Amino acid sequence: MNEELTLDLQQLLSASLTAPVYEVAIKSALQPMPIISERLGCEVLIKREDTQPVYSYKLRGAYNKLVQLSEEELSRGVIAASAGNHAQGLALAAQKMGIDATIVMPRTTPDIKVSAVRKFGANVIQTGDNFSAALEHAMALAEEKGYTVIPPYNDWYVMAGQGTVGLELLSQAPDLDAIYIPVGGGGLAAGVGAVIKSVNPDIDIIAVEAEDSACYELAHEHGTPTELEKIGLFADGIAVKIVGDLTFEVLEQVVDDIVTVKTDEICAAIQDIFNDVRAISEPAGAVALAGLKKHQATKKYGKVAVMLSGANINFHSLRHVSERSELGESAEVVLSATIDEHAGSFRNFCQLLNDRAITEFNYRLADPKEANVFVGIKVQDALTERHKIIDELNANGIPTLDLSDDEMAKVHLRYMVGGIPPGKFREQVVSFDFPEIPGALMKFLETLGDKWNITLFHYRNHGAAYGRVLAGFDVPESQQTEFESYLDKLGYRFSNQSDNPAYQRFLNPYRPD
Repeated sequence: MNEELTLDLQQLLSASLTAPVYEVAIKSALQPMPIISERLGCEVLIKREDTQPVYSYKLRGAYNKLVQLSEEELSRGVIAASAGNHAQGLALAAQKMGIDATIVMPRTTPDIKVSAVRKFGANVIQTGDNFSAALEHAMALAEEKGYTVIPPYNDWYVMAGQGTVGLELLSQAPDLDAIYIPVGGGGLAAGVGAVIKSVNPDIDIIAVEAEDSACYELAHEHGTPTELEKIGLFADGIAVKIVGDLTFEVLEQVVDDIVTVKTDEICAAIQDIFNDVRAISEPAGAVALAGLKKHQATKKYGKVAVMLSGANINFHSLRHVSERSELGESAEVVLSATIDEHAGSFRNFCQLLNDRAITEFNYRLADPKEANVFVGIKVQDALTERHKIIDELNANGIPTLDLSDDEMAKVHLRYMVGGIPPGKFREQVVSFDFPEIPGALMKFLETLGDKWNITLFHYRNHGAAYGRVLAGFDVPESQQTEFESYLDKLGYRFSNQSDNPAYQRFLNPYRPD
């Protein structure tokens, strides 16, 4: 192999043109999306990489990397760390070439992905609670046993393999104005962008990231790959702490704009894809469409393509997607309203909504004079209607708080509105994320220990690789510093929610005289 290859776009184009990916992959369809096209006022086409044999584009890069290896490198076997799509792509590519592949996966990886990798004949080792731990173990095994490491994105031949998607787009729709591409480590956007810009630099390349995992945006701002302190895990296929140094150099040459999207916007895009083409996308696979929808409000294109990069979603995650898609579509507002505690007050409240449908109503008696209610309301456009609703309720003597963007309220509070407990104590409420493995909840509880009495607890999991807990603790003010130090030492990702307005209104037991 030529170790002196430079990151030249024309060379990447040439490498993509000669990549033999169709020995294992298919030329995926570029399918019209008539419903979303009419809504956005532009022609939207979706690139169906979910139809590949491993349900994602990753097969292209993995196979192109393998065919470049020497016989000696292949004979030693190959190894990779992956939580999903790269693992499946490499496993099938190795099976096709008749070589041994070892895949190190976090213990949190959903069974559907582990079984898919094993189906293709790879040796699966599960270790650690996150990708970083799996990668560390994979590198140690490579050093010990001489395996050849196959990177998921930060590699010349991997980028070139993914670039074949760009070649297909140029033949399927040469008159595109823009292409929206999900970005995690950057391999797909770098490969496709290099091909497109080499042939037609007038086509814009738009990089789309999950807002809570925007490693390329951070690198772009700093001028160099920079590690995120923490990452969100919902769009796990692009949940990467740091963009690759090789991919970053290419991305900086080809990307015209960066868009970041929220979880609710991703869920809405999954719903849009299903409504238009009857495909079920994984969260990372719907990021590109979510980016287009957000971008199109300010950047008008006539004809665009979006990548449906994968469909490896845990079935139980669809429950969470369904719950959040209306918010992401701006078709629901979530409010807290304080109404008088008397017969007929709920009816009066509904009358003020002017026949808008109520999607959710949570309430429990907590005060003889007034009631705080948690309510979801169906709307046509939340961005324009929610302020009108809130103003109208306030004007009629119903104090109202907008919770539509309050993550704690949407994940936990809506399931646990139960009134304020009797007595007064100083409660600190903290949200935690922890790896979802057998026995994880018990381990979490044991880690919390019994230093402070637990006053509130709500656990929420939607089939993902992590569980979410909201916990309350009775913490005297004199022990606050000790409590904060205790949280830091637990080793879990957490956020103190004690000042959250939804918590203050519905659950806070402390009422100063």
